[in-house]
This record gives sequence, C-alpha cells and structure tokens, in this order.
Amino acid sequence: MTQDQAAPDSTTPEAAGPALRLGLIGCGRIAQVAHLPAIAKSADVRLVAVSDPSTVLAGAVSRRYDVPGYSRTEELLQAGLEAVLVAVPDRFHRDIGCQALQAGLHVLIEKPAAATSEEAGDLLDMAAKLGRKVQVGAMRRHDPGIQYARAAVEGLGAIASATFWYRLPTTLRASTEAALFPPLAVDQSVRSTEAQFKADRETYLLRTHGAHVFDAVRYLLGDVTQVRAELSRSRADLHWRGSMRTTRAPASFEISANIHANYAEGAEVFGERGAVSIRSYFPFYRQASSVRVFHEQSLEWTSPDYGAADPYQRQLEAFARAVRRDEPTDPGASDGVEALRLIEATAASVRADGRPVDL
Repeated sequence: MTQDQAAPDSTTPEAAGPALRLGLIGCGRIAQVAHLPAIAKSADVRLVAVSDPSTVLAGAVSRRYDVPGYSRTEELLQAGLEAVLVAVPDRFHRDIGCQALQAGLHVLIEKPAAATSEEAGDLLDMAAKLGRKVQVGAMRRHDPGIQYARAAVEGLGAIASATFWYRLPTTLRASTEAALFPPLAVDQSVRSTEAQFKADRETYLLRTHGAHVFDAVRYLLGDVTQVRAELSRSRADLHWRGSMRTTRAPASFEISANIHANYAEGAEVFGERGAVSIRSYFPFYRQASSVRVFHEQSLEWTSPDYGAADPYQRQLEAFARAVRRDEPTDPGASDGVEALRLIEATAASVRADGRPVDL
C-alpha cells in the first residue's frame, strides 16, 4: 500500500451517542437473515418494535427479539421511533417510505429503492421536503474491501476499461443458505403470494440483482450515460450481458441467475497507472471483499486483508451516524433513483434487441 493510498477504517467505531431508536417494517426473509442479526450486534441502533401484515411473522420476530410486534405500520410509527428500516417487497417501498417520512422518521430502505425510478423519485422529493434522511440498502458500499478499491481506482488515472459481474449459483445456493442462515419464521400464505409476483423472473431478478451491480458501477466509475444490453436464456437460467458508458470509462457487465457453479461477484478496473481487481463473497459469509491493486510504477501488488466484516451491520452504523451528525447518507435516495434508471434502461435495451439507451 502506498503512503497516499490509506485503507479505510476496518473496525466498527464505538457508538457516538445514544443508540438510534429503530423500528423494522417487514419481518420476512431478508430481515431475519441480515438486518435483525446486524441490529442485535450494533451499539449504534436499538430495535424498538417490528411490524408485518402477517401476524405469524410479526409475532415470531417480536418474541425472538423481545420487542412489541404490530400488524399495522401505523401502529409501529407511533412507537417512539427516530427511524425505520423498510424490508418489505419493493412494490411497497414508496408508500411505506413516504408514510414513515411524513411521520417525521428517517428511513433506511432495502434495495432497490422502489419498484420504479419514478417512485424512488417520490421518496427523494419527500425526504428533501421534510428534511429527513433516506439511505438505500446497497450494503456493498460499506464493505471495507470495496471502500479500499474505490480509493485505489481514484489513483489509477484515466480509466481504460472495467468489467463487473454478479453470478448466482443454482444447486449450491440452497445448501449454502441452509448452513449460514438462522432458523426462519415462515408464513406459507405470504410465501405463496410473493411467489406469484416473482413468477415474472426476468423483471424480478434484474431488479433484485441489477441494483447491486449498477450501484457498484456508479460507486467506482461515476454516472452512466448510456446502456446497451442483451438477455440470453438457458432453460430457467437468465444471463444479462451489456456495456455502459460512464463519466470515467467504458464498462461491461454480466448478471447471471443462475450459474451451475459457485457464487461469483467482482470487478476489474484498468487505468493508465495500474489496475484494481475485486472478488466479493456471498454476503452471509460476512467476509470483506478481496482486493488486489497493481502499481505499474513500482511493479508491486498491494492487497489488504480485512477479515470478516458484516456489511449489513456497517450500513446500519453508517445510517445512524448520518442521522446523529446530520450528514449525507451513503448511498442516498438519489443513488437509489439512478440504480433504478439503469435497471430500466437495461430492460429497454433488451426489448430493443440490444440497441443503446441514453440516460
């Protein structure tokens, strides 16, 4: 590591003040496997109450974490909160997010920020009007390896090219999740209802996983001005491949759901003074991304090792600091809007047989 390329702080800072009083809206799978364990570990936030329209889920989670559980969002919003974490399906994000903002609360919302970029824009406008914070749950921004990579990319000079990939496994995913996830409360009626919305796999998978990839592109390379994409199918597997023009460089991307191998996520960026290579792991390993940086002048590689790091906990703590210090959230609501615009542009390019879509 060069002297002018300091690594980000990989430790979790002590709470700067009283724990942020937080309510959880949505007690489903992502809440149980990611957000609730992160809340339980953090000194910066305190879970005050949970809500879910399913009394099965709300009851199970409230008992497990010893907090009140409600079946109506309105009840939770009156529970003496400062902020909420919204972990419901994205078709509900705008309405519930705006409801929380109107109640005077700050909002950490799962990615994607909403069902459409227009709906995400409504959240952005409401937050600005009411002077409240909105942070979007693109948790990779809080991975210390990714933060190191961003600083390293800034030192590469002019960028020649970049490649991003996000590939989910088929068979191995179920066994991996079974080993890593805590016991889950399940409401079979909710699972059946959600399966109907997920039946349009092309829309659901691009929105769910594209939110990660496209936020990563913008985080490392800046705004995107054009997207070109195509979609290939192999039985039930869907593979998006495309290219982008960013404010710093051209980039290519691949989103695969699924591959018949293990999880693979990462990026490579090549500049006039070296290169950055990123390998990220299945998030529930809680393993910071591995990053290697080549410095052409010295002909040396640097590769910090951050060990285990929970990006879900780190994003919660960053959210709490932003609220306490009245600082911008990262990523903010505007980043959520832009990620959705890229998802929509990708889908539009696919429908147009790969023709470019300008943003």
